[in-house]
Amino acid sequence: MVLDKETRLYEIEKALRESAEPISGDSLAKTFSVSRQVIVQDISLLRAKNIPIHSTNRGYYMDAPKGFRRTFKSHHRDDEITKELNLIVDLGAIVEDVYVEHRIYGKIAATLNVQSRKDVKHFMDDIYHSVSTPLNNITNGYHFHTVFAKDEETLNEVEAALAEAGFLVPEEPFKEEA
Repeated sequence: MVLDKETRLYEIEKALRESAEPISGDSLAKTFSVSRQVIVQDISLLRAKNIPIHSTNRGYYMDAPKGFRRTFKSHHRDDEITKELNLIVDLGAIVEDVYVEHRIYGKIAATLNVQSRKDVKHFMDDIYHSVSTPLNNITNGYHFHTVFAKDEETLNEVEAALAEAGFLVPEEPFKEEA
């Protein structure tokens, strides 16, 4: 499976987060069709984003954070990204990622790990000083965030705040086609 760097970083982090045991660099290299050296560089990039990846002689692993995750579907304009992220972090939650579901390309994701207003500012500075546009632009403002919090109550507060701000897109129940 050949992935672009950002998608590969997201998938490596996800694999480590979901694994109960360490994953060797060779195994990651084989999974993502890259060299072991590329995996070492990717792990360094993830650590630079404050992702707690540990190394042992058996491979890489992450401590499983104790808490809860929920995925929220959002919709807003680009000039409302800061407000959305600040709503979440101000309630004590972490925005782990952003992804879109594209009808042709499928899921396109990026790791954020935004936990504070300072992180939001850095993220927005990166967007403003880049030739790239926010990921949600390819789906007309629709996107998803995986949000982590220490308790369900915080996630409920995040959901209420996003709904009150008009950002939350209610999930439609599955309808069987006739």
